[in-house]
Amino acid sequence: MDKLLVHGGKKLQGTVHISGSKNASLPILAATLLTGETCIIRRVPDVSDTNYMIQILTALGAEVERSSGTVRITAGTISHDAPYEIVRKMRASICIMGPLVARLHKASVSLPGGCVIGDRPVDLHLKGLEALGATIDMEGGNMHIEAKDGLHGQECDLRGKHGPTVLGTDNMMMAAVLAKGKTVIESAACEPEVVDLANFLNKMGAKITGAGTRRIEIEGVEKLHGVDYTVIPDRIEAGTFMVAAAMAGCPEKGVTLNRVCQEDLKPSTAKLIEAGHSVEFNAKGTSCTVKPGQNPKGVNIVTAPFPGFPTDMQAQFTSLLAVTPGISVVEDTIFPQRFMHCAEMSRMGANIKVDNGTAVIQGGKKLSGAPVMASDLRASAALVLSGLCSEGTTEINRLYHIDRGYENIDDKLVMLGADIERVRE
Repeated sequence: MDKLLVHGGKKLQGTVHISGSKNASLPILAATLLTGETCIIRRVPDVSDTNYMIQILTALGAEVERSSGTVRITAGTISHDAPYEIVRKMRASICIMGPLVARLHKASVSLPGGCVIGDRPVDLHLKGLEALGATIDMEGGNMHIEAKDGLHGQECDLRGKHGPTVLGTDNMMMAAVLAKGKTVIESAACEPEVVDLANFLNKMGAKITGAGTRRIEIEGVEKLHGVDYTVIPDRIEAGTFMVAAAMAGCPEKGVTLNRVCQEDLKPSTAKLIEAGHSVEFNAKGTSCTVKPGQNPKGVNIVTAPFPGFPTDMQAQFTSLLAVTPGISVVEDTIFPQRFMHCAEMSRMGANIKVDNGTAVIQGGKKLSGAPVMASDLRASAALVLSGLCSEGTTEINRLYHIDRGYENIDDKLVMLGADIERVRE
């Protein structure tokens, strides 16, 4: 396994290009199963999660070619049976259920794996498919889903204990596009990645309205066709580099991010400005420059479904607030157990107390490099950010977590002036 050695103290400056969204790419890749025609998906990030999804599509019988961020998929003759050895590696693999049941009227999918960041049940996914007329049997960790007479439009409320489900909304939306009649999804997720999937499906010939609101309506169609589509920018990667600039940026020049969407970055932008840092977008909202503030201060954060503050940025902001003077409170209402990075940051000198889904941070402490262990995708990014501001060298193990969702994050940081080495254990 690889590990990162982050030698702290270097100031960041220059320009970084943000990759296409990992969380948008995964359901869009799965949605290509809805047609036998060729789909071309552009700006798919080269990360292990998208590689796993491509492996799943190939195992199902699709013809897949990948080159320089562009993936060409032709799902002519496909199987309904997804192999456990690949599905177990990634939670997002569950979003193949909707397309398979919609097109083949059946699917066999193992319960998925992924990051251990708390309770993420699949019950809402199954609730949506059952509402459309599918029957579900669980056997030996496998979900066998069947709709002998096809799927039929219905109304379903997908609200869960911690709010709307993004992948559950994706799954039901993909299943409903080929169902007979009208489907209404209440309490739908509003995330930009859901909107991107809806835009992709509509370009294929689907009839979806309301994406980006809590109520999505889908009029079923008989078939979909192939398309050429470009994935939106990754708002979490962009947010991570914005935090990196606030923590370790050159005060005079800062760091410029290209290929971003200002609207999608509003929650992170607002908290950075509240904390005293400078964020300036160009007129089109496709580029921004972040400079660290002269008098940064602590802030309070509560995660919430979009358009609230994203849980996927909680760990990175916890890292920022650990070196920011003052007391900050961070509460994660989406995944209350998602604070394993705090124990590792404490090894570096951070003063963080975690209790019942809330972290109280006494900021402004000097951090020192130490061997640390990544526990999940965003926690690993937070440890890299902490390492940039630490005295000495931070050794980050279990690097496979960060490679799930960040395309060449170490190379991009090195281009900005960071001193980082990737070494083989």
